[in-house]
Amino acid sequence: MAQKIDLKTVDEIAHLARLEFNAEAKNEIANDMNRMLAWVDKLNELDTNKVDPLIYMNNDINVMREDEVKVTLTQAEALKNAPKKDSDYFKVPKVIEQH
Repeated sequence: MAQKIDLKTVDEIAHLARLEFNAEAKNEIANDMNRMLAWVDKLNELDTNKVDPLIYMNNDINVMREDEVKVTLTQAEALKNAPKKDSDYFKVPKVIEQH
């Protein structure tokens, strides 16, 4: 394994992620991360010299539909069940506060 995760590294990662852990959780996280790194190291043991790089997950290329303009919901239908509305728009409470 190239690097082992210690409690100092867990603290640094927790700080970057704005997380706080107790000592028991830090130990569990360090153990989990070390197991993940060991698994990745195990994958690095595979010989991939004869394997072509995977660019796409399938052989389909540019399978797209044509863009079609169609009305799926009219403005009247959209406003029909709105609790507050005027003739053309939804009305919502103001959420911007000035300090």
